[in-house]
Amino acid sequence: MKRNGSKDKLNVVVIGGGHGQSSICRGIKNIPDINISAIVTVADDGGSTGRLRRHFHIPAMGDIRNVMISLAESESLMSTLMDYRFEDPDGTETDVAGHNLGNLILTALTQQCGSFLEAVQTIEKILNVKGRIIPATTQVITLFAEMEDDVIVRGEANIPTKANRIRRVFYDTNVRATPEAVSAVRNADLIIYGIGSVYTSVLPNVIIPEVREALQQSDAYKIYFCNAMTQPGETDGYSMEDHVRALKDHGAPVDAVLYADDSMPPAIIENYQREESIPVIIRESEHPYKVIKKKLLSFEGGLVRHASGLIESAVRELVEERRCHLLQK
Repeated sequence: MKRNGSKDKLNVVVIGGGHGQSSICRGIKNIPDINISAIVTVADDGGSTGRLRRHFHIPAMGDIRNVMISLAESESLMSTLMDYRFEDPDGTETDVAGHNLGNLILTALTQQCGSFLEAVQTIEKILNVKGRIIPATTQVITLFAEMEDDVIVRGEANIPTKANRIRRVFYDTNVRATPEAVSAVRNADLIIYGIGSVYTSVLPNVIIPEVREALQQSDAYKIYFCNAMTQPGETDGYSMEDHVRALKDHGAPVDAVLYADDSMPPAIIENYQREESIPVIIRESEHPYKVIKKKLLSFEGGLVRHASGLIESAVRELVEERRCHLLQK
């Protein structure tokens, strides 16, 4: 992409879903001179999102709500309310019990506007979101997984519950990407995959044919934010290379991997091992892609999480490197 000068903004696209994508967006929203587009999966079918999706036949909005809050200019009362969940003391999930207020607002706006995308854009304005939030599709979709023993699992929420290894994820219908998602990928300078469940957060976006084609034709620098811990039922025993292989096998090009090489406290590792989760390691000595090692983690509350401040620092470096590269072309 031709640049007219150093003041031009770089287009950064974050592809994923779940809390990991929100962590990236929260980390990068204050980096100057970038345009942020978050392409978010709508394949979630569990919890409040799943109930609303089934009842009103609308795309899943839970991950979109999380990204909205993370990209809000400030932690306002409205952004706090968007994340409020009504208590469900008896576990009956009747009426609003167990629902998230932000999900209910998005559902109401979708019915009022007649368009899920318009509902998202309306909340973006209310929260003064620093960037664009783009559903990967506006169809009501169901994710499937084919396991290594040929068993087919239906539904995003069911996939990690099976004691099996995933061969591939797919849709059983023709899924069309939103034009906004395709355009964002085609105009991107830097594309970030992750952080999050590779099969149920990142790949549900990638396997949409128009998104996959745009990724393969894009000359943007494509970097994968690798998970720090394996996910039980989804990436058991996976190394960094296994995560990247899953992306590539589904058609996602990868130029570099950002890998957290923090030293983890032994007590935290032991706690995760009890939940059948272990640190993601680098197993091979040579790679056909660049491996960037950084301190990226926090261990607050005994949890392993990517820290937004450290994400910001790492992405600032990537942005500057990409800017210099483009200016030299």
